[in-house]
Amino acid sequence: MPPALSGRTHLIVGGYPPGAFAGHDMDFARLRVLELLEEAGAAATVSGDFTDVDKWLPGTSLLITYVAGPFANDEQASMIRHWLEEGGRWLGLHGTSGGKAARTESGRRRMVKSSHHETLGAFFLSHPPVRKFQVDVVEDEHPLMRGMPEAFEVIDEPYMIEVQQPANSRLLMTAALGPDTSEPGFGFEYDEDTSLQADGVTRVIGYTKPVGRGEVAYTTLGHCHSPVSNSQRYVDKSVDPEGRTPLTLRQTWETEAFRQLLRNGIEWGRGAD
Repeated sequence: MPPALSGRTHLIVGGYPPGAFAGHDMDFARLRVLELLEEAGAAATVSGDFTDVDKWLPGTSLLITYVAGPFANDEQASMIRHWLEEGGRWLGLHGTSGGKAARTESGRRRMVKSSHHETLGAFFLSHPPVRKFQVDVVEDEHPLMRGMPEAFEVIDEPYMIEVQQPANSRLLMTAALGPDTSEPGFGFEYDEDTSLQADGVTRVIGYTKPVGRGEVAYTTLGHCHSPVSNSQRYVDKSVDPEGRTPLTLRQTWETEAFRQLLRNGIEWGRGAD
């Protein structure tokens, strides 16, 4: 359990450049998390990126991030790591494993690994089109999995994440998504699919890892968009037979399993376990 801090939660939700949607309904995600924090009686502060994280970490017991583009630079990642070592807890959602993307000679973009990913414990490679898939709970004893079903279905972006410290990470959720079958040119460029597990089928959907007296938890789940924030060119036929992108997509957030996960994360982050 973290030391007796104020119980305050700091929430970072935002895209890049500052104020941009970056393909996600940031307002919806921010509001849903704040509603759950209010439900839990948790005091909260809010930012759009990591630039002022040094101001908010002191006295904070839980950091929640839902971002698409913003990431902690080396100095900020070091601050977060020190805060974790002292007992803080970080719940990273969805695009938190992303960050900076650089243009390649082919004209496509490739994600750039940094100290942010080392601290978080995950590095985003790419994702195939939004699809329907089953999430399997593989560890039900962690407080984050309390009350979760053995399996549940979502419509989400099937993230390909490279777990940075696998020997020190505790897998909570996985999905049998198999190899990347995206059409040429879709998503981000990468040399090798280092996210696929040894069986050639399984991908990590959620994990935790200890950092000193604190802990990080991360889940790939949580894509949402509105008509004005949608950037999906098309979706998998499991979502729409014609590949047409729904104008509004919030299916994961509307599942009871994801809401339970977020409630558990808030309790875990405030030391209620």
